[in-house]
Amino acid sequence: MEIKDYCRNVEMELNVWKSRLYDVVRKMDQAATGDKEKIFEDINGLHILVSDLEDRVDTLRTSCPTDWQPVDEEIKVKLGDLESRYKEARNVMVDYDFGG
Repeated sequence: MEIKDYCRNVEMELNVWKSRLYDVVRKMDQAATGDKEKIFEDINGLHILVSDLEDRVDTLRTSCPTDWQPVDEEIKVKLGDLESRYKEARNVMVDYDFGG
């Protein structure tokens, strides 16, 4: 797979995650202050991860390294962390949605 194809694929995946994150943030805006405090750290962590991943993709796209495997592994780890944090944030919001 060429680096440009790889970057496009990761960029598409990041766009999906940004959309999911936007949905959680929108729900969080409707939550009571106490509920917002419970999830703030998770949301902030998600924003940081998305930003970091965007930087990595931009670097790959512009530098076009011949050996991008180490960055690929790092991106996979960060995407896994993103998914884990997202699930934690969604669980808190689901509790809120059902009055928990």
